Amino acid sequence: MTEDVHDIRLRVNGIQHTARVPARRLLSDCLRHDLGLTGTHVGCEHGVCGACTVLVDGRPVRSCLMLAVSAAQHADITTVEGLAAADGTPHPVQQAFAECHALQCGFCTPGFLTLVAAYLRDNPDPGEDDAREAVTGNLCRCTGYQNIVAAVLRAAEITRGQDGVPRARPPAEEGRVPEAGGGRP
Repeated sequence: MTEDVHDIRLRVNGIQHTARVPARRLLSDCLRHDLGLTGTHVGCEHGVCGACTVLVDGRPVRSCLMLAVSAAQHADITTVEGLAAADGTPHPVQQAFAECHALQCGFCTPGFLTLVAAYLRDNPDPGEDDAREAVTGNLCRCTGYQNIVAAVLRAAEITRGQDGVPRARPPAEEGRVPEAGGGRP
């Protein structure tokens, strides 16, 4: 029995890509293996951990739960590689994660970065409890979340220009806000 193969077009990080994928190819695998965008990490492969989170039309999506052929129906996909500005200037969330040491092993970091970028787009002034709730859907086994929450608050400050350097929002930040996950880290 021959597996169905589809030719798809995906706009990822502002660039049009074509790929020939089996019908059951996950978006996470397409990004990593077909397009070479290995910043999207695959952890649990069940949509629980959030390491594979990317933005699809501005909304955070677990790429391990979406088929690549389904993703082709959307206008834009943003991976962690697409958060920085074209000139290499880090996104405010990337800057804040570095400043606040909000990573240890780094495996979960790409999922947190994309999630937080989308969250802050529509919630530019979160309090600590809001920031904590925003990241509850992504898992980190190393940090204890304190520095991640601090990074969310710092990224909000940077985005609002409270560091003295106003930031324009990158195109990846257009779209909708994520729904918060369950539980409190």
